Amino acid sequence: MGIEFNELFDQWAESYDSTVAGFDLEYKDVFAKYEEILENVAQRSEGFVVEFGVGTGNLTEKLLAQGLEVYGVEPSKGMREKVLQKLPDLDVVDGHFLEFPEPSVQVGTMVSTYAFHHLTDEEKAEALVNFHRLLRQNGRIVFADTVFMTELAKEQKIEESEQKGYFRLARDLRTEYYSTIPSLMEMFHTAGFDVKFEQQNDFVWLMDATKKER
Repeated sequence: MGIEFNELFDQWAESYDSTVAGFDLEYKDVFAKYEEILENVAQRSEGFVVEFGVGTGNLTEKLLAQGLEVYGVEPSKGMREKVLQKLPDLDVVDGHFLEFPEPSVQVGTMVSTYAFHHLTDEEKAEALVNFHRLLRQNGRIVFADTVFMTELAKEQKIEESEQKGYFRLARDLRTEYYSTIPSLMEMFHTAGFDVKFEQQNDFVWLMDATKKER
């Protein structure tokens, strides 16, 4: 459910910002238009915001700059320590998509970037059902993550990565839980959301979902 990656993210905390800035060539295409993607997520957010996978606080800073109140959820101790160096007043708790201390106020938007793939499809579906319960009427989920049109498209991207010698990226694409748009669309609809997908770069799609009343 994502916490198996905690050790990796504890180690990555110090170098994460340089990776997303494009200094790691292997992941440069994954993080292409990174700042723009974060801005797109932030601009669609409203009300009280719950952010999953806060990381080093790059999206958080954009949300706060818009005057939004942010409740951060981050399973990695190293990342929590890093974000609190940047944003010492941030309310950030130890938790993940499936288990976290629920805020005491009604949630307007749930956001996340580059993190939802840490859940299996079954866990993603479970999380979305819970998010529907926590969100206010017409509340939104705005996630940006690596997603593929089809399983074939995913296999082609793995093969392309190996041909370039990007073996770490190819391993990540094989071992983490990257979903397809048809699968995610069904999950969102089943959980009670209308959802739109917008491609951001060769890997990342933005998922913008609005809660429907049952």
